[in-house]
Amino acid sequence: MAKSTGRWSIGRLLGTAVLVALIAITLLSFYWLTTFPDVAALKTANPHSTALMDARSAQAKAAGEPSVRHWTWVPLSRVSPHLQRAVIAAEDAQFFSHEGFDWEGVREAAIKNLEAGKVVHGGSTITQQLAKNLYLSSERSLLRKAQEALITRSLEHHLSKRRILELYLNVAEWGRGVYGAEAAAQHHFHKSALELTEEEAATLAAILPSPRRYDPLRITRHVAARQRTILRNMDKVRTRVSTSSP
Repeated sequence: MAKSTGRWSIGRLLGTAVLVALIAITLLSFYWLTTFPDVAALKTANPHSTALMDARSAQAKAAGEPSVRHWTWVPLSRVSPHLQRAVIAAEDAQFFSHEGFDWEGVREAAIKNLEAGKVVHGGSTITQQLAKNLYLSSERSLLRKAQEALITRSLEHHLSKRRILELYLNVAEWGRGVYGAEAAAQHHFHKSALELTEEEAATLAAILPSPRRYDPLRITRHVAARQRTILRNMDKVRTRVSTSSP
């Protein structure tokens, strides 16, 4: 009888654990459904702010500093093709061929990180970076990564590649309080985004991983080396930028 009671107790515990897990999954699914962003609206509407911008404003307020935001939205046609190619070459060379995730890029980044003994390459695509920039906090957790993956797939499903690129180039951080290609071009080179030269475009792409560190613009040895690499790789994406569907 004791053995039977013990089995019954274990079965009851397992049943309770399964029930709790199902309830947790149901609540999590409900939370995601009710808080999931309306990505489809981005087909025709531009965002009024982003999670990153809001976070920067909160950080400035907490530090007792003024919150400054230089941001001018421009259509992709008003962004130099040089900058479009430079950003793709620097951030996501397979942008036009993947569906939101570049698994080969992730593998290569992991190898480089192992060789360096630290994280030096992230492997995130432009679409993933856009998802984080628009909607997510800087928190690092499995939940946030899951949210990022779902939003990335939604962006790729609802939007064209050119629209994703347009959004990214308009919300990317390019300095302290500097957001988007137009503000970046004005801030760093005192000209419009459409007027950027190849070298200037490659420089802006080179500082993207750490834009606040290089503001005001400083061409360090690292930035110069990265700029040269980007310039060499820009021709590989020339045709894809010019012929991709609207």
